Amino acid sequence: MISVPEADERVMDVRVDDDRLSVDLMDGRTITVPLAWYPRLLDATPDQRRHWRVAGGGWGIHWPDIDEDLSTEGLLRGARAPRATA
Repeated sequence: MISVPEADERVMDVRVDDDRLSVDLMDGRTITVPLAWYPRLLDATPDQRRHWRVAGGGWGIHWPDIDEDLSTEGLLRGARAPRATA
């Protein structure tokens, strides 16, 4: 019988560059999405992007300097930030 490890979608590490947000999960997977999907992160300074913390028991990421919150569930679904309304 083959043992399949259980998925652990909690956040282990986060990297943000000028084009991408990459989130390493506890189970070894990495989610990488276009930074353009998240305008607050796109408009943030490199220092603001680096200042993040694990939230929600490991299931989310919070950037306190820009008041942005993302969940691993949303990232895995490909959920973009809602568009601002005029």
